[in-house]
Amino acid sequence: MPIYKLEHGDPDRREAVAQWLWGLDLVSAPVREQIVTAWVTAWTSSPFIALEEMPFSALAPRYRLKAHVNDVTRTGIDLARRAVEQWGDAIDYDVLVPVLALHDVDKPLMFSLDGDAVGYAPLAREIPHGVVGAMLIKDLDFPDKVVSTVATHASNAPFHGRNLEAFLLHYADFFSADHVLLHEGAGHTPFYQRHGR
Repeated sequence: MPIYKLEHGDPDRREAVAQWLWGLDLVSAPVREQIVTAWVTAWTSSPFIALEEMPFSALAPRYRLKAHVNDVTRTGIDLARRAVEQWGDAIDYDVLVPVLALHDVDKPLMFSLDGDAVGYAPLAREIPHGVVGAMLIKDLDFPDKVVSTVATHASNAPFHGRNLEAFLLHYADFFSADHVLLHEGAGHTPFYQRHGR
């Protein structure tokens, strides 16, 4: 059985994804459609009936992926605008927004939900988080910079990208994740307090 099946999706699913994702107005129409198709593919290939069910992490079972993705995208765009204003960096939103909006596109395939308990799907023990998402978005013809950044963004990746988009994603992702761990993580140590890894 394949890990996922590329799925354009029916108009209702596409509209649900488009209405959920923050920042789609910052990208070109073709990139917007690619982003929506990536999330529709992850959703239809997952066990989750509704977008609202998809968990962010077993460490914070009440926090949902929908909230995290938008937190990361908003924060990443805020950081990008500061980088432009303060340092004169050039930002290509057709690269940055997909990196931010799709960094966790494989999580619906990596987690399960049993009542309020978040567990790991078998795939999570076979392929590291980020890699399946990178495979999916590569199949949708996203640029290599987007693919490699998604593939290497996880905290346990053996290395991380050296591009500006990877830098922005890193801080936006951990800003959101640490906020959740501090407030809803039931005693889990935030990433910024972890040492010796």
